[in-house]
Amino acid sequence: MSHHPQEAVATGLIRNFSIISHVDHGKSTLSDRILEITGAVDPRLMREQYLDSMDIERERGITIKAQNVRVNFEGHVLHLIDTPGHVDFGYEVSRSLAACEGAVLLVDASQGIQAQTLANCYQAIENDLEILAVLNKIDLPAADPQRCAAEIEQVLGLPADEILAISAKTGEGVAELLRAIIERVPAPVGDRDAPLQALIFDSSFDQYRGVVSSVRVMNGTMRSSARLEFMQAKAVHDVEELGVRTPVPLPTDELGPGEVGYLIAGIKDVGEARSGETVTDTALRATAPLEGYLDPKPMVFCGLYPIDGDELPDLRDALEKLKLNDSSVTFEPESSHALGFGFRCGFLGLLHMEIVKERLEREFNLSLIATAPSVVYEAFLTDGTQITVDNPTELPEPSRIDHIDEPMLTATILTPSEYTGTIMDLCQSRRAEMEKMDYLSPERVELVYYIPLAEVVLDFFDQLKSRTKGYASLDYETKGYQTSDLVRVDILINHAPVDAFSTIVHKSQADFYGRRMSERLKELIPRQMFDVPIQAAVGGRVISRETVKAKRKDVLAKCYGGDITRKRKLLEKQKEGKKRMKNLGQVEVPQEAFISALRMGD
Repeated sequence: MSHHPQEAVATGLIRNFSIISHVDHGKSTLSDRILEITGAVDPRLMREQYLDSMDIERERGITIKAQNVRVNFEGHVLHLIDTPGHVDFGYEVSRSLAACEGAVLLVDASQGIQAQTLANCYQAIENDLEILAVLNKIDLPAADPQRCAAEIEQVLGLPADEILAISAKTGEGVAELLRAIIERVPAPVGDRDAPLQALIFDSSFDQYRGVVSSVRVMNGTMRSSARLEFMQAKAVHDVEELGVRTPVPLPTDELGPGEVGYLIAGIKDVGEARSGETVTDTALRATAPLEGYLDPKPMVFCGLYPIDGDELPDLRDALEKLKLNDSSVTFEPESSHALGFGFRCGFLGLLHMEIVKERLEREFNLSLIATAPSVVYEAFLTDGTQITVDNPTELPEPSRIDHIDEPMLTATILTPSEYTGTIMDLCQSRRAEMEKMDYLSPERVELVYYIPLAEVVLDFFDQLKSRTKGYASLDYETKGYQTSDLVRVDILINHAPVDAFSTIVHKSQADFYGRRMSERLKELIPRQMFDVPIQAAVGGRVISRETVKAKRKDVLAKCYGGDITRKRKLLEKQKEGKKRMKNLGQVEVPQEAFISALRMGD
């Protein structure tokens, strides 16, 4: 390293940038190449997806948590802030952008612009970042850089002759990209002697050191000897260690304006060092915090229950530890007749839910059942009150409800034009209304729909991908609530409602859901000694019924010949017994039945 790590870097030599793109367009690979070219990582230790540290990230090949790293290139200090591309982790992207002055917009030269490319690019434009458009994967035989460059120019208005072409895999063009960043991204501005204002843009929990926060200093100087005040949490902590990631953590004495580094201050709970928090020095306080971010709101809820009831305390601990790392998960205890005790958990979206469940099972060795995902409804009652319902079983009786509002989204779908018909068909079947349709180029269409979140939650994305051979891409943002004709469908087994199977659906879908669920359960519930009716009901009205037939024992085997009344008497006796059994009898529903019936998507 050229300069001594003790001194803060001169602001004019710093460039802070982030790489944004649609999922799978090569962000993590480009980060790997940058680390390699600038010599930040010893070639012997280099591995793919170097910055993705979680097992799940490596396995699925996606980035979930934002990462940051500092590299030196031709006398300049570059801070690269890696962001996730998935829709559910959009809030991670917005946080990373607030810490940068420039953004590298990466577009796959064989696929062109996708929905999240647009969404992330608009976010970058809103944050006034200098945007460098870069076409990646030019080494692929299917790459068509000219066509994609023209598309970028037309859709985003970035001049085609300024678009760089690289291959992150082979490293071609990456050094030129770094020079372009130095030339075109402005250096950060900040006053070294002003009161300290630093922005936390990410925090993770380390079980030995407590919370490790990623910070970007905006004004002033952060010193390793300081007492810091966390302005939103109103907490005061002493700095334990201040440093930069090169990607190896390297402690330093101070971070000046524009520098990005990490901060450890003996904090035990990530909630105290939330992303978007402003940190200032108690000795020289800033008067106002920086603009933070909105707290991400959970959009999808589901119940998580341990398969073995004794694991409940373990599940609680696991959720608390996970929340340290990912503060957007919410959970509260709930109980279910069918599944015992568990937690109602809130997530940002379906992928987020799947990943959290997988992390719980994997990192904490739990086996869990998840109930069907549901969204948050607003129910307006006849007595004028309003309640929020995130669990179908909380919905009051139909007679007490005036109307129910459900959350809506604006969904942007980008697709090759030959699939427009099948996508419109899919959206209409999901109660969506078209808002607009634009041809970005003769081959590509942008469709914008107004669609209920509940319809997107189940399997909309899978359907979209399978109907377009994987070419369509989706981005969505919330758009308030709308009144809708919704009902709760209850499933009754032997006349007792099973809360795990209750769900809120649109009136037009109720019959279909009820019929499908009762048919499913008929196959899954083993035969008892008596007939078991399985019913689906809305309010008090049964809309479908299946019966699991009883096992019969042949009580007539010993009556060969003889009087018919003897046989009658025995059959009556059996019938009596069955009747009594039925009134007392609990139906044994095996765990497997719950698990497979809740996988409604299959």
